[in-house]
Amino acid sequence: MILQRYIAIHLVAGWVVVLLVLASVFGLIAFIQELDHTRFDYDGMAAARFVLFSLPQQMVSLAPVIALLGSVVALSALDRSNELTIISCTGFPPSRLLAAIILPTLVLMATLWVCMEYVTPRAQQSAEQQRHALRYRNQVRIPYGGVWSTDGSRYIHMDKLFQDGVPGDIDIYEFDEKGRLLRALHAKTAEVQSGRRWLLQRVREKRLVDETLVTRWYETMEVDNMWAAGELPTLTLSSDTMALSVLYSYSQYLAANGQPMTRYISVFWQKLMMPLTVGAMVLLATPISINIGAGRSRSFGLNMGIGALVGILFYLGAQIVFALGQLLQLSLPAVSVLPAVVVALCAMILIRRMRW
Repeated sequence: MILQRYIAIHLVAGWVVVLLVLASVFGLIAFIQELDHTRFDYDGMAAARFVLFSLPQQMVSLAPVIALLGSVVALSALDRSNELTIISCTGFPPSRLLAAIILPTLVLMATLWVCMEYVTPRAQQSAEQQRHALRYRNQVRIPYGGVWSTDGSRYIHMDKLFQDGVPGDIDIYEFDEKGRLLRALHAKTAEVQSGRRWLLQRVREKRLVDETLVTRWYETMEVDNMWAAGELPTLTLSSDTMALSVLYSYSQYLAANGQPMTRYISVFWQKLMMPLTVGAMVLLATPISINIGAGRSRSFGLNMGIGALVGILFYLGAQIVFALGQLLQLSLPAVSVLPAVVVALCAMILIRRMRW
């Protein structure tokens, strides 16, 4: 048990070292890029805060590489100092070695799922909101021209989204089967309620009555099947920064309304399966790093080079496989999990042939 804990601690330490190195490099690059876009109240300190809050999202996306290189660093260091040789000579079985590696890996995988659902999306959204407010000196966060959605014969347009999540300048158009405009609503703001219901405020309604548009005004009006509260902050962000539950629910909302949803459901499955890839990468790093009985014929630098090469090839291969899967309209869950399965199978074959 003590030896298992010793190996597990070194493995986690390797992940932390690689994480800190990559975070420093990517953080510095991002900070230099942000300095080129400082204006108004968005100064150097604000740019540093933005980078600090957005960096976790980048690190989560790099988790397979961090897991691979961190495992190589930890296990190669133990192998180079002959500690693994001594451990193997004590009669420490390979099954306990794998247990020492798998247990912290399972914790890492669970942590990644939690981060993708509760931590990194909120940090990224907060960073984006603060940057926009400081850079443009206003609280309106929405892409130029607003966002559109359709629900059968109903078309929805939202032109503004204020910093506190309040929608503004909402237009709703309803058409009949022949394409004639039956009803047009315009609301200054709206209160987002549960169940995709919005309470429109300061509403102007134009309704077709006897071939004439009649205008009426209302203080409030309730409408259904609008954006949910959790989806609103993500409308100004890319799908990569959405929480897992929001990605899934929004893709189902789009599908139910006959809108393109492939981009969102694809990102959902890629992110959901990513921790499995992390586990496979850790297993693959084990036979790459451990060279018991071969002396010092393979250097620490060579192990790192092999690990980096494997990481690059895996990234390129995963992107190619996923693109081909989408092109051939294959099952997204199967295509998403395929790279992890291939890496895990290769890892198990190499582990069976590993000298221990």
